[in-house]
Amino acid sequence: MDTNKRKQFRTLGKILFVVYILFILYFLIFSDWYGRSGVMEEYHYNLTPFLEIQRFWEYRDQLGVWSAVNLFGNVLVFVPFGFFEPMASKRRSFWGTVFDGLFLSMVVEVFQLVTKVGRFDVDDLMLNTLGAVIGYLLFLICNAMRRMYSAKRKRTR
Repeated sequence: MDTNKRKQFRTLGKILFVVYILFILYFLIFSDWYGRSGVMEEYHYNLTPFLEIQRFWEYRDQLGVWSAVNLFGNVLVFVPFGFFEPMASKRRSFWGTVFDGLFLSMVVEVFQLVTKVGRFDVDDLMLNTLGAVIGYLLFLICNAMRRMYSAKRKRTR
């Protein structure tokens, strides 16, 4: 890939990354979708790993689709982070993406703890970070496919 295309690719990654971060901040902090219409009088939080995941799994029949939305939604919402972050940066480190995904998730969870909007949950930290890892793996797959395609085009010229 020539330098001009590489810059365009990185610029697109940066734009998509910023749009994604703005979406995440709005959706997870300010959106009324999860009943965040006001501050809770009695605040609940979970600091025990796997407690909420286990609870959602055990009561999945009673909770219905909400259990899947909570568990898989927390993973899926961070997949774009893991994909766009290495696309937008020169640093494409697995551990850097894991750390940055955990950091962003921590910022959101601490904001929820401090403002009592939403709920601080250590399981969300784990699920969000898993989503960032999946996104990074998808980035690696797409990047490898792009490189194979570029190499094949160079050989046929």
